[in-house]
Amino acid sequence: MNERIIHMDGIELCTDSFGEEGNPTMLLIMGAQSSMIWWEEEFCRKLADEGLFVIRYDNRDVGRSTSYEPGYPGYTFEDMADDAVRVMDAYGIQQAHILGMSLGGMIAQILALRHPQSVLSITLLAASNFAPDLPPMEKRVMDYFSNMDAVDWADVDSVAKFGVGRSRVLVGSKHPFDEAKVYELAALEFSRSVNIASMDNHKLVTGGEAYLSRTAEIQVPALIIHGTEDPIIPYVHGQHLAKEIPGAVLLTLEGTGHELHVNDWDTVIAAVLRHATSAAGLEE
Repeated sequence: MNERIIHMDGIELCTDSFGEEGNPTMLLIMGAQSSMIWWEEEFCRKLADEGLFVIRYDNRDVGRSTSYEPGYPGYTFEDMADDAVRVMDAYGIQQAHILGMSLGGMIAQILALRHPQSVLSITLLAASNFAPDLPPMEKRVMDYFSNMDAVDWADVDSVAKFGVGRSRVLVGSKHPFDEAKVYELAALEFSRSVNIASMDNHKLVTGGEAYLSRTAEIQVPALIIHGTEDPIIPYVHGQHLAKEIPGAVLLTLEGTGHELHVNDWDTVIAAVLRHATSAAGLEE
């Protein structure tokens, strides 16, 4: 790992990179309650092996980035989009391709509208915008997250088991569930967190409406990747984004849930590379 802590504007952001600086940059933005480690190292290396300089980082309130008191996030969605630019600035990068998953996909949309000069393309994985007329997350997901008060945030086994249960409720029927790997990642998340309980702050973050209501104004090339069995952001949200964003391309992952499963990596990476290459051609 090539972790580094960025100190900028009174906050700290923990980053990690793969590949050679100078190659086209792919910035990875993870979803809610999840640090950068859920962009698995092997996935990042595969992207880097294809000629990309890959950066992943911890959003605020997860991992080693700035943490706030549980229940009181001191930032907005706009701040989280600005954090992505802070990361790029720290690496001396003017423009990047953005790959955002779930909440990270919402941040990517805000970034494309708020800082269009910094964005070459966006890929939105299992994401949505503010679309209240579309189906909400499934009840079984809401029921699971309603039990977060039972987690002992001081105990690694309790936290890791919560992470396993969270991942299990989000998977689709196509792929096997690797409980051992998920437990290991969740335990790693515990060990490297400033305050693991603060991850729940992400559900309290406000803002973004001024941008996410303007999705149709996004001008950078957009790739939408969505599983047909996503229980937290149903597939119709992906279809909606593909219609809203001018020229967007939709890649459907049949039988995939709200996950980036190893069995989908080759498909996702191939699509992301085609998209980035096409976007670079448009820039030229």
